[in-house]
Amino acid sequence: MPTLAEPQQDYSTLPDLPADVFTAPLKKPSHVGDDWLEPAQTEYTSEDHQVWDDLFARQMDVLPGRAATAFMAGLEKLDLGRGGVPEFGKMSEELNALTGWSVVPVPMLIPDHVFFWHLANRRFPAGNFIRTRETFDYIQEPDVFHDVFGHVPMLTDPVFADYMQEYGRAGWKAMRYNHLKALGALYWYSVEFGLIEEAPDDIRAYGAGILSGPTEAVFSVEAESPNRIMLNVDRVMRTDYVISDLQPTYFVIESFEDLYRQTVERDFDRLYRSLGPSFTYANTAVIDVDNVVHRGSQEYLLRGGRGSGAKPV
Repeated sequence: MPTLAEPQQDYSTLPDLPADVFTAPLKKPSHVGDDWLEPAQTEYTSEDHQVWDDLFARQMDVLPGRAATAFMAGLEKLDLGRGGVPEFGKMSEELNALTGWSVVPVPMLIPDHVFFWHLANRRFPAGNFIRTRETFDYIQEPDVFHDVFGHVPMLTDPVFADYMQEYGRAGWKAMRYNHLKALGALYWYSVEFGLIEEAPDDIRAYGAGILSGPTEAVFSVEAESPNRIMLNVDRVMRTDYVISDLQPTYFVIESFEDLYRQTVERDFDRLYRSLGPSFTYANTAVIDVDNVVHRGSQEYLLRGGRGSGAKPV
């Protein structure tokens, strides 16, 4: 029986956040309610729409042959290159017809328990703003391009769409055990920076953090520096990660069915009871239980990474 999520949980109402749960403190803007949803999608300017189009064109120069087949199919199904920032209402109608998901606007990063609740109800929260020309290459907080271009095409895949809902449901259990950081590592190494082996010697990216940026789209699947290791859920949830630079390690799945099975069928109560308060493994580590696809040189990291101007090789 699936054990990732809390049994018989009512997901129709937003859960209360227990006072003893450790989570990032976020100040809620006064114009949104407890669900953190914006009243409406931003009315983007012509320049905003042009930024989207330029970002889209840049990614399409590098993603063919490097992005997962499911992602490329999702782009086509939703026609995200039709011009300008997609209108959430129309896009949600199309997505709902495919997998029952919708896209909803939020003003910024939202609290963990609210994010989980939306995912559990097959709603994907997307930033209600787009980066500027000055932040074209790198933005610290996810914007509408990262969220919609990077994440939403994968929600057209039925198995991955179900995985995302189950991940949202899993949040309640992680909060009860105070292991949101561990569950966050699973999201980071799958939904944000995951790779898939589509055929022998054909590893592609499905994670939104990779697919929404040109440098990591190449680095993650072709560079000598990073490790590429077959995903093991217990191992991943004990592994630290990098937020503001290219990843020293990527985890690879065999299929989305395998990703779903490894997580939904895992006894997370037992796992959480065995986890310590901090990560066990560094983000560069290769350990004896790893099924290693490629052991990286870590040259990029050893040369100082982004801050040093090191080449992502």
